[in-house]
Amino acid sequence: MVKVPPYLKKGDLIGVTCSSSKMELAAAEYAADVLRSWGYRVHLGITVGTSFHNFSAPDELRLEELQDMLDDPEIKAIVFGRGGYGMICILDKLDFTRFRKHPKWLCGYSDVTTLHSHVHQRYGIATIHSMMCSGITPDTVEDEYVQSLANVLKGKPYRYATATHILNREGRATGQLVGGNLSLLGNLSGSRSQIDTKGKILLLEDIGEYRYNVDRMMYNLKRAGWLDKLAGLVVGAFTDGQETTTPFGQTEYEIISNMVKEYGYPVCFGFPSGHQQENYALKLGIKHELKVGSKCTLSEKK
Repeated sequence: MVKVPPYLKKGDLIGVTCSSSKMELAAAEYAADVLRSWGYRVHLGITVGTSFHNFSAPDELRLEELQDMLDDPEIKAIVFGRGGYGMICILDKLDFTRFRKHPKWLCGYSDVTTLHSHVHQRYGIATIHSMMCSGITPDTVEDEYVQSLANVLKGKPYRYATATHILNREGRATGQLVGGNLSLLGNLSGSRSQIDTKGKILLLEDIGEYRYNVDRMMYNLKRAGWLDKLAGLVVGAFTDGQETTTPFGQTEYEIISNMVKEYGYPVCFGFPSGHQQENYALKLGIKHELKVGSKCTLSEKK
């Protein structure tokens, strides 16, 4: 049985930390002001606005700050500053003892996929796949995707719809929603953070990958058993795809479609999730219903 953290109330405290790559302080402060406008208090960690090579800070400091926020009973949600790279460096040193007793919402995507997957598989606690502070800007603050994070934090149920896609496979499925960034999921294969996807709806998205590498990562998932017993598959954005001198010959969506063609579960392509402005907040670990027909809908299942 999945454990659902308490939804937020006005006046609750949100922690903001950069557990992976660095983020400009001004951008984080803007996002923090938006969170405050939703009625919450915000604590900006000391990893916000600092840099250590490509990271926000050395491993030890990023670990200490995330650990403190996981343990702090006053903090009711953690919204990560940005993704990039770095969560895997500190993951196995985190102590989830207090977090398991008093869970809180962990909000982010991209590199945060590592944390989502670990928390789901090891502890059965729901998290939020959503934009981070880096995605809350003057250009996006009023759009439905930023607002979807506000709605999810306060516990408002959702039903998202997207247009049909020529590669979609029609059908209906119910199961826990899991997944996130393809390259991170592939890197978790064979580790104690690998998700058991049997009977679940898997979400995939990525950015900046060579198409042959997307093919290789999908073979990784297939050979490791991620794909064969799914309830359904939701494919988000694959932005800024790369080609070698000789083109691979398939798009990312065609690669994925061919990889799962032998299975019978519904598949939705082009869902608004991933490294783009159109990035809905989604509760990972929570049961969802996926319907793929004349359009694709993904809704929280009560």
